Amino acid sequence: FNEKFETPLKSTPEELTAFVRARLREKFVTADVGFTGANFLLPDIGGIALTENEGNGLMTMAFPRIHIVIAGIEKIIPSYKDLARFWPVLSTHGTGQKLTVYNSIITGPKKASEKNGPERTIIFLLDNGRTKLFAKEDQHSALKCIRCGSCLNACPVYKNIGGFTYNTTYSGPIGAVISPHLNGMKEYGHLSFASSLCGKCKDVCPVNIDLPQLLLFNRRDFVQSQNKKVESIIVKSAGYFLNKRKRMDLFPHGIKNLSLAILTKSVWGSRRTFPVFKESFSKQWKKKN
Repeated sequence: FNEKFETPLKSTPEELTAFVRARLREKFVTADVGFTGANFLLPDIGGIALTENEGNGLMTMAFPRIHIVIAGIEKIIPSYKDLARFWPVLSTHGTGQKLTVYNSIITGPKKASEKNGPERTIIFLLDNGRTKLFAKEDQHSALKCIRCGSCLNACPVYKNIGGFTYNTTYSGPIGAVISPHLNGMKEYGHLSFASSLCGKCKDVCPVNIDLPQLLLFNRRDFVQSQNKKVESIIVKSAGYFLNKRKRMDLFPHGIKNLSLAILTKSVWGSRRTFPVFKESFSKQWKKKN
């Protein structure tokens, strides 16, 4: 804060909060366009439900002339009456509250008789792979997620590596499940392996998504999408030589080290290291015994 805004180095958290509040309030008031998401889409009244704790969402919608909403198609619920069930579940499982501070229903731009609100409201419904995921018999239940974040709070992997490590919009167990389908199995299929399958995420999920099982389905799909011919040759060759001691000893240690170096770099990555072979185990055994 001192470097960017020249606030005093000894500023208290309260003083910094007040500074941010004043600076951002000006941005909200003078903005022409405001972007928000939507926690739920309400087709029966043509509106969206927005949940937050700070009030920034409300200001993003109320001050600018144009309000743009971007929401995934899975956010649609049958009726605004269902919010009586969804809102408490979302807040309790997400932050432990009975109900969040701000729950708003927005049904479009301001009317002629109203002073506050946007002049125009635009809603974008995102598919981005959701329809394809819905068509999958084994994994479509992932779209039941209401984004409460309870699986993230419970996951030992997420708590240790953090959200940025996933390099996707959605992180944690649910992110590891849906990101490969939304962004591509080839690029993001590895995320489904970032789990111990302890089952904690399933225990805390308010909409009862079997996340460990979905992670296993994703792993299956990822493996099947790989070049199985090359993998099959490698496995069969390894099995042939590893099955007999004499076959293993046919190759000098130099070739073994070279083979492992190539395998480590291409398959396991540069972060894994193996001990350097100097002579075979059988030769070492004979020398010592």
